[in-house]
Amino acid sequence: MAISQIEEVFSVIRSARMVVMVSDEHEDAEGDLVMAAEKVVPEHVNFMASHGRGIVSVALPERRIRELGIPLVVTNRADPLAEQAGALVEAREGVTTGISAFDRARTIQVLASDKSTPDDLVMPGHVLPMMALSGGVMMRIGRAEGAVDLVRSAGMRPAAALCAILREDGEAARFPQLQEFATAHSLPLYIIRDLVSYRLTNEILVRRVAESDFSVHNVELRAIVFRNIIDGREHLALVHGNVGAGRPALVRLHSECLTGDVFGSKRCDCGEQLMESMRQIIAAEAGVIIYLHQEGRGIGLANKIRAYALQDQGLDTVEANLELGFKEDLRDYGIGAQILRDLGVGEVCLLTNNPHKIESLERYGVSVRRVPLEVTPHAGNIEYLRTKREKLGHLFSKLKIAS
Repeated sequence: MAISQIEEVFSVIRSARMVVMVSDEHEDAEGDLVMAAEKVVPEHVNFMASHGRGIVSVALPERRIRELGIPLVVTNRADPLAEQAGALVEAREGVTTGISAFDRARTIQVLASDKSTPDDLVMPGHVLPMMALSGGVMMRIGRAEGAVDLVRSAGMRPAAALCAILREDGEAARFPQLQEFATAHSLPLYIIRDLVSYRLTNEILVRRVAESDFSVHNVELRAIVFRNIIDGREHLALVHGNVGAGRPALVRLHSECLTGDVFGSKRCDCGEQLMESMRQIIAAEAGVIIYLHQEGRGIGLANKIRAYALQDQGLDTVEANLELGFKEDLRDYGIGAQILRDLGVGEVCLLTNNPHKIESLERYGVSVRRVPLEVTPHAGNIEYLRTKREKLGHLFSKLKIAS
């Protein structure tokens, strides 16, 4: 079965049916059966147990887990974003041994009810609660977050029944097998990352928190700080000229690079790109620099320095990120798209060499026209730039060191 459109998936959830949920389209991605917990009946539990083969669980928001007095028993204190589960629970009333499909459906219904209290549960039991972080998929692309956000976005109560899909040999089914499973059982297949895009497109996740005039190179700009209401990160927009009312503007979306922007590191071209963007935007009739808080292509400052150490051992910038367990580029520009909408920018004349940035903005409904942004390569960054061209698809007209 093809990957389903998100609105189709919402309709399936509202009609008390299941979907197959996977984090992304990587061939090693694992998956779950998911449905709205409030709609669960014994037949659903039986299907999950017999066809999914994993543990039948209920994903609940962090606040609801605490309201129900469910203690967390799986936690990684070193990683605040690690998956967390609670003690196995059972409905206090209406069950016998607790293990049957009927009994587990009863427990799931109790967990899903907003009228339930700690007195309605006993421990230990036969249903595993899983805690979804309060920011949902905007905080973590996790099973619990993907399941809770899905049913919530479909208009149901934020409680999801889920079950990992295993192969007959007990190993986790991977993406190709999950596609076959979805087809065999006529279930839509839902990618969690599509819900991230949906939320960024349909919800307002940034708000203005500070604003002031700001002088740069004797030119008056308007500095506006936006805060992401999910993770608290703050992003800066420097506005020049008459921006807004749907008019086009020259725009630079620039991801924070402390080493290059502030200290002038020669390992990259970030600082030089920022200065050239500033020059062009100041010279333009209207323009915006949006400075996004996503250091090191999204891996953070500490991991960026670790990547530098690996590069010193012979790895290129992409290989270093992969060696650290990250993807080539973790950045997303949905928050940038929201800031552009808040500013009222029409067509975005985007200063960039990165096609991923263009595709990301267009995915969020932004009209984009590319304006090349190239600076002169030098011995310190020529291999870095070649790697960006060859492995990340960045667009350069030429990559030669000036003689």
